[in-house]
Amino acid sequence: MELWIMSKLSFLMGASFLAAACQSSVSDAAPADTSSVPFDVAVVADFEEPWAMTFVPGTPYALVTEKKGKLKLWQNEGAVVDVEGVPAVAYGGQGGLGDVILHPDFAKNKLVYLSFAEAGEGGFGAAVVRGKLDLTTAKPMLTDVQIIWRQEPKVSGQGHYGHRLAFGPDGMLYISSGERQKFDPAQDLNQNLGKIVRLTDSGMVPSDNPFYGQGSVKSQIWSYGHRNPLGIAFDAKGRLWNQEMGPAGGDELNLVKKAANYGYPTVSNGDHYDGRNIPDHAAGDGFEAPKVTWNPAISPGGLMIYSGDMFKAWKGSAFIGGLGAKALVHVKLDGENATKADQWNMGARIREVEQGPDGAIWLLEDERAGSQGRLLKLTPKK
Repeated sequence: MELWIMSKLSFLMGASFLAAACQSSVSDAAPADTSSVPFDVAVVADFEEPWAMTFVPGTPYALVTEKKGKLKLWQNEGAVVDVEGVPAVAYGGQGGLGDVILHPDFAKNKLVYLSFAEAGEGGFGAAVVRGKLDLTTAKPMLTDVQIIWRQEPKVSGQGHYGHRLAFGPDGMLYISSGERQKFDPAQDLNQNLGKIVRLTDSGMVPSDNPFYGQGSVKSQIWSYGHRNPLGIAFDAKGRLWNQEMGPAGGDELNLVKKAANYGYPTVSNGDHYDGRNIPDHAAGDGFEAPKVTWNPAISPGGLMIYSGDMFKAWKGSAFIGGLGAKALVHVKLDGENATKADQWNMGARIREVEQGPDGAIWLLEDERAGSQGRLLKLTPKK
């Protein structure tokens, strides 16, 4: 209680405290050798298996999800409290509490969206809820929590949920849905696995979706043929990009188009992990090819398209967290084209990349020896 009262006092003092928070260090800065990166790194906080984050506008706070099922309110100067009202999650494998984003009109409606893995008939699947963030109570909490979307069907196993979230400039909610390591569902339009899904902010189906009126699940689909899309983001022109973990040697960055088929598992620039061949994308094959692929793989985590002024030369670029690569990956975007630019070794699996309100770049480590996962702030090298 005392900690939360202090945080509410900080809230009233405004977002100027956010910069000061970045000076608090939990452990030694990462990477250990900063001479090879064009930014300074401040270590801000530690979390247990963090997965996603978003800043709360008008406050010095950020919301951070932890995979085991906790939503954390990170406050200035590094203080962290739990947010009550989070649904129970099916923790295990790649499953647990996932993404967190805010409604575009959050300042008025206080709506927060969470993705997570849940158990049910047939096995497991991802789901999305929305609820109102209440910061006026003794403890911060979500109220009026409602499920607005589920993967259909639930299947065995606990991998490839995807479940990244993003609001588009059209006000619609886009959800990345992994194919759950089942391959064929990515091409099956009667399932929403292996798809990018487009819904209204309340979970309804917009009438201009490409398969509207063709069945409740099919009508949700915006694009298909995806494997494990772990990042989606819009650029300044309203184009939707996604990155996804491909099979062996086949990680992708895609420009997502309405009704497009991205080919998995029929085609891919990678092969199955057991060595079986998958035909490469080829001109005229009827599938939408990726703009960039990685071989060896980087195992991409979160995706962010930079729009700030702190790193002026990077405005409009994409940044990807490398899990297997333990790197921050920089890709230049030029209209509908993309080019690999930089890959900076961060010494830890990078799960999330986020832009701060001041234009700094923030990272969440998935794991690091001696730490469950740190929150890092990147600023231009002095």
